[in-house]
Amino acid sequence: MKSFLKGNEAVVMGSLLAGCQSYYGYPITPASEITHAAANYFPQLSRTFLQAESEVAAINMVYGAAAAGERTMTASSGPGISLMCEGLSYIAACELPCLIVDIMRAGPGLGNIGPEQSDYYQLTKGGGHGNYNTLVLAPNSVQEMLDFAIIGFELADNYRIPVIIAADGVIGQMMEPVTLPDPVKNIPEKEWALTGDKRAEYNLHTSIFLDHDQLEEVNLRLDRKHRQIMANEQLFESYRADDAEIILVGYGIVSRQLKALVNQVRKQGIKAGLIRPITLWPFPSKAFEEIRNYKALRKVIVAEMSNGQLFWDVKAALDNSSLEISLINRMGGNLIEDQDLLKEITNS
Repeated sequence: MKSFLKGNEAVVMGSLLAGCQSYYGYPITPASEITHAAANYFPQLSRTFLQAESEVAAINMVYGAAAAGERTMTASSGPGISLMCEGLSYIAACELPCLIVDIMRAGPGLGNIGPEQSDYYQLTKGGGHGNYNTLVLAPNSVQEMLDFAIIGFELADNYRIPVIIAADGVIGQMMEPVTLPDPVKNIPEKEWALTGDKRAEYNLHTSIFLDHDQLEEVNLRLDRKHRQIMANEQLFESYRADDAEIILVGYGIVSRQLKALVNQVRKQGIKAGLIRPITLWPFPSKAFEEIRNYKALRKVIVAEMSNGQLFWDVKAALDNSSLEISLINRMGGNLIEDQDLLKEITNS
């Protein structure tokens, strides 16, 4: 089935098709249409929608619903995600699956409602207090907003971990045709859920462990899970990279701009390619381990709408490499200009 949707609407459709039973949220531009769409569609399907009094309340409602075994979600933008970080740390400590959508706007502080990618560190380095990670997916189309919601719930349940969809404001606000898949069937039963019956009598979800050794073991268990995810779930797109002399790196809306530029400069005889991280955490280090072996490659150009946050992960992945690595970026809600990227490519 085909439909014409805004990115913010598509992620709600994908979540419903994935079997999401509840949405708790508080509207904020440029993510407000997610809450609006959830308010419209969740009740029509006899599922729970509740506009919370704040982002703090919303994430703690998600905490409760996840503990009860529901597929549950929320959405926000930078300032709201910041408020949710305490609850997110609790959810991660209890190893509860849920989906959180961040439609990134310009910061820091209240900033403005222009698109940016400046939440990268906040999302990929944990965000809240303690030793934890969340699995982070970065779509670059409206179709992927829908698809990644379905994939996100599957990953969340498989690993009992919060999954975040990280989309810049352009992806959230743009409209494109999408294909709606069949609804997910046979969602696995969660034996650990607090269902209120005899079966769940001894189930417990808590993040407070007063015994130091016990809390250390919790952290070590989380670390083992994180290492498993890093080994198994690194996702990336490699485009015309095998014979490239110059590799462009970017995610979200920037990656679409870079792909168009790769095709453009290839016609001019410049061998460029693209690496697009799809998982921001785990960071797809495997992609950069591969390009180390490309004999023709001499330069990597990282493009992002933030202050070099992606750049430093790329640089770390290429540690001890002789490759030149440069950064082209804009901030404040500004988009990167093609002419700036072309200048860096042609001067290489």
